[in-house]
Amino acid sequence: MKREHPLTNSEPPVTGKPASAVTGKSKMWEDGAQNDAGVDELLAVLGYKVRSSDMAEVANKLEQLEEYMGNVRGDGLCQLASETVHYNPSDLSTWLESMLSEFNPSTNFDPSPPSIGSIIDPIVNPSQKTVVKFEQGFNDPFSDYDLKAIPGKAILTPPSQSQNQSCSSSMLVNNSNNNNNNSSNSLVSTTTSSSSSREAKRMKSSNYGTATATATATATAAKLANSAVSRPVVRVDSQENGVRLVHTLMACAESIVQENLGLAEALLKQIGFLAASQAGSMRKVATYFAEALARRVYKLCPYDDNYSDMLQMHFYETCPYLKFAHFTANQAILEAFSGKKKVHVIDFSMKEGMQWPALMQALALRPEGPPAFRLTGIGPPAPDNTDRLQEVGWKLAQFADSIQIQFEYRGFVANSLTDLESSLLDLRPESEVVAVNSVFELHRLMARPGAVEKVLGLMKEVKPVIVTVVEQEANHNGPAFLDRFNESLHYYSTLFDSLESCVDSQDKLMSEVYLGRQICNVVACEGVDRVERHETLAQWRNRFNSAGFTPVHIGSNAFKQASMLLDFFAGGDGYGVEENDGCLMLGWHSRPLITTSAWQLANNSPTHR
Repeated sequence: MKREHPLTNSEPPVTGKPASAVTGKSKMWEDGAQNDAGVDELLAVLGYKVRSSDMAEVANKLEQLEEYMGNVRGDGLCQLASETVHYNPSDLSTWLESMLSEFNPSTNFDPSPPSIGSIIDPIVNPSQKTVVKFEQGFNDPFSDYDLKAIPGKAILTPPSQSQNQSCSSSMLVNNSNNNNNNSSNSLVSTTTSSSSSREAKRMKSSNYGTATATATATATAAKLANSAVSRPVVRVDSQENGVRLVHTLMACAESIVQENLGLAEALLKQIGFLAASQAGSMRKVATYFAEALARRVYKLCPYDDNYSDMLQMHFYETCPYLKFAHFTANQAILEAFSGKKKVHVIDFSMKEGMQWPALMQALALRPEGPPAFRLTGIGPPAPDNTDRLQEVGWKLAQFADSIQIQFEYRGFVANSLTDLESSLLDLRPESEVVAVNSVFELHRLMARPGAVEKVLGLMKEVKPVIVTVVEQEANHNGPAFLDRFNESLHYYSTLFDSLESCVDSQDKLMSEVYLGRQICNVVACEGVDRVERHETLAQWRNRFNSAGFTPVHIGSNAFKQASMLLDFFAGGDGYGVEENDGCLMLGWHSRPLITTSAWQLANNSPTHR
């Protein structure tokens, strides 16, 4: 697609807070600047208050402790392995001194260094071996780690009960609409642990939710003369890092809105480290969002769209979303064609023609006999300049011949649906009825003002008996980048989570690439380059009603058979079909992801006959 505008933050930033709150927060940062002097701001973004001058002392003690523990015989570590007391991070320095004194009583320490409570604030396992490395020659503007303009609530702290109930912060991703999603791999989650005092934390054991990292001991494979050496092994708390990962992603998005690109670059590095500690869908979706944010920061060109059709075929084979879309749309068209002898389908999303063999076979099995079936397929130019639509037509013609149904096909290559005119479609209103079909296509028109209205006007000129529309159930077309980022983070994390139930294969891998490219378009692009402008069913209802269409109720047969279709994917576990005012939604753990709706002209509805 031709680029007409450079990639800029042309849309107004929205923080979701009143002006007074923003002013108060700015004052808070100014007042705290002096108190935080010397604090490493990169680590503060991730929830740690660490003084750079004190890290050498802590690292030195940890190295000494590791050296001493490596020289102790295995039986000398039994007591440590069975220890169940979890120390508060504020006592970490004292704890290190006591451990070193236990292994080497002659070790002397200067009592003057400050308490570790002023270095590390969040809950961390004191037995975890921590090494913090600072890159030399950090390029400006962060040569002195000046990250004082940290946006929003970038520092992670355990929220209080009242905070959990309100969830008003723009830095927390609200997952209230997905309460039934029990997957631990979902990137978007709601923090439910309550806060408590430091003294209470010091006395707690390992039941602080799952926010406290735990350490275990394991035996090494190497054998010494008469004994084995045991070393501590760190087990990272992935859930705690997962919450930090979400907060860091949101902080990066907010820094981009504020045009603090230096801070955004620093946060992108931290996102990479945090994502690497995750597993499954969480790591994958975070990586794609990090790439999208990086593309927005560096104003990189969007992906070439040449391979989208190929990637969509892999997506079709991997999961039920496209199959559900084709099946439900076909069922609505089949019912609208009941008793008709000549039928014509105009497909705005021809692609590889995977939708139509099933409809052709259903028409061939009608009790009254098959109708004459005419198909007009519309699609973009092929990247290799081949006549791909014509090849699809030949394959469909061969299939029609095998099931003995009269078939006529015509393909149109168009860069945009707005290039179509009704006169090009060879309409025959006196002898045939028309259906219009669109799967994941109409939202792409939102990038150009007036394009959707023009195509809806074309539909009215065609005078179809039914219009079937399948679209993503999400709002990725809002003017505020932060709102769009938040919504897309929730939406695509759910989609990736559903893919984890599929068997690992090349189709699954390419499906993830297919979704990753959508993420990059939603997050990184603006203007006419941003074509993934998904809208919700409610928004599409308003558009179709304004254009003179009324909804058509999709029958109960489609609902029942669509539910049976899901049994072929992970036994149907996790997937669910929901009926919404005559429309069908397919979702994952109660979160709707795609919607099929059907429409007809208002003057063709039963009330106007």
